Amino acid sequence: MQFKDYTNFHQMLRETVSNYANEPAYRWFDKKANATCITWQQFYDQVKAVSKSLVALGVEKGDKINILSYTCYKWVLTDIASMSIGVGTVGIYQSNLPKDCEYIINHSDGVIVFAENLAQLDKLIKIKKNLPNIRKVILFDGEVEDDDWIITYDKFLALGKEVDEKTFEKRAALVTARDTAGIVYTSGTTGVPKGVVLTHDCLTSTCQSVYQSGDFKDGEEMFVFLPLAHVFARTSCYTAIKTGNRTTFARSIDSLLDDFGLAAPHWFVSVPRVFEKIHTKIISGVEAKGGITEKIFNWACQIGSQVSKCKLAGKPIPFGLGLKYKLAGKLVFSKIHKALGGNVKWCISGAAPLNPDIARFFHGADLLILEGLGMTENTSFSNVNRPDNYNFGVVGPPGAGLFHKIADDGEVLLSGRNVMKEYYKMPEETADTFTEDGWLKTGDLGKINGNNVLKITDRKKDLIITAGGKNIAPSRIEGIMTTSKYISQICVIGDKRKYLSAVVTLDEENIKIYARQNHIAHENVSNLLKHPDIKTLIESEITDRNKELPSFETIKKVTIVPEFTIDNAMMTPTFKLKKNIIRKNFKDDIETMYA
Repeated sequence: MQFKDYTNFHQMLRETVSNYANEPAYRWFDKKANATCITWQQFYDQVKAVSKSLVALGVEKGDKINILSYTCYKWVLTDIASMSIGVGTVGIYQSNLPKDCEYIINHSDGVIVFAENLAQLDKLIKIKKNLPNIRKVILFDGEVEDDDWIITYDKFLALGKEVDEKTFEKRAALVTARDTAGIVYTSGTTGVPKGVVLTHDCLTSTCQSVYQSGDFKDGEEMFVFLPLAHVFARTSCYTAIKTGNRTTFARSIDSLLDDFGLAAPHWFVSVPRVFEKIHTKIISGVEAKGGITEKIFNWACQIGSQVSKCKLAGKPIPFGLGLKYKLAGKLVFSKIHKALGGNVKWCISGAAPLNPDIARFFHGADLLILEGLGMTENTSFSNVNRPDNYNFGVVGPPGAGLFHKIADDGEVLLSGRNVMKEYYKMPEETADTFTEDGWLKTGDLGKINGNNVLKITDRKKDLIITAGGKNIAPSRIEGIMTTSKYISQICVIGDKRKYLSAVVTLDEENIKIYARQNHIAHENVSNLLKHPDIKTLIESEITDRNKELPSFETIKKVTIVPEFTIDNAMMTPTFKLKKNIIRKNFKDDIETMYA
């Protein structure tokens, strides 16, 4: 397949509408699980309606609009409509505090804000006096009393009825491949968020690269539940437009497992933490039942592991093993498939390292997780394992039309049409993130093997150098430790120290079960953080997993702390730990481990 030089994203959308006009495009569910479905033609008609309403509000080419909302159909509709007339979309995480919203709205020069509901609107009302450029706030859902500053989505749509078709077509025709499609703000693990400017060519070339790197069929379903303020989720939605696949939206993170059953997707993208949570829930559920259930499960996992090794080696599955695998599938693995809707062919894990053992577990259960690599600055895509050529612990070869190489200091460098135009209004930071010859610096350390497959060894800034001069990649260690069903999160400490220690949080559900079984008061989890029996349990879990590591990588001491969350600023909206904040907040505890 040749790459097509689309004039803009709208041209790619029209191509899909032409090819799949009456095929299903989007689906979502209400609280009672009632579905609403629309076709590609209906979607396109609505895109034009939203675009016309923006025109009616005086939004010009080059302006920016903000969307403060969780993932939903109106998010995508508003985004595509904005891009279609040369307006840049700037997403804001629904979990952001008012001061964070204020920074992004003002820094991006937003003129309109779309708010999900009254809860998000309340944030904007609190900072209204600090938003001088915002003309209107438009509510996706909810009603308000008369207020010139706030209107409902229905009233917003009514504004565009006086704008004719020629005006829309004229505006759409003015948009070029180099124009800004959107600004995506980084989650800010190390400081002030930076606005990554992505062009129409960034988006359309990425969609084509993903399309050529995957296995997409007509009539398939994509499921999205990650926040659309994050580029990973948006890229998956844009790709579904290129492939003509229907997108189904999750109702919320809290209803995720129920929504998988409703959506029954063929493919989806996720961050490792979701796979880790599912894995932990499966293991905990089996161990809780014990007896014959646990024995059958362990037997099935052994069979699955043998089959997985055959597949990875490209060897045929022996007849006897195949029969056992069918039985294991019927008794055990079919339940895992059913929990994810029953149709999943493959899924992609990105945004952070995935523990290879978890990938192998799901592979043994005939669920293929393809790990990939991407960053906001390259439209969330550079590398990915292929459905017919994959391994675990690596992020695969580059996507079609993309390139990678390793710098002298081990940093992974990337190149391709999907690389950002700039950091918005940050010329110095823009210059610092590129090499002199124009390669994008990723901040990742890695190695490329003879088959052009990339393995990420760690983040450059996270690399630990002990007092003894040992270079240690903490992400691998953290991945091993979080296979414990009692450990939720972990931050390994040890830079310039004699040995490694760790700050960990507890898995609330499983730790409560353990406490109840051992007659420990467990009504309030915070009371368990310093309980000697709980500390002994966590230390034993750490010690057991230390056996997989060389002595200089083992964790010698551990401190149990409250959960790292978005609200306490120790985790980003994409579930990445803000390690510098964690180290600062628990400085005294860390020093005690080295006293």
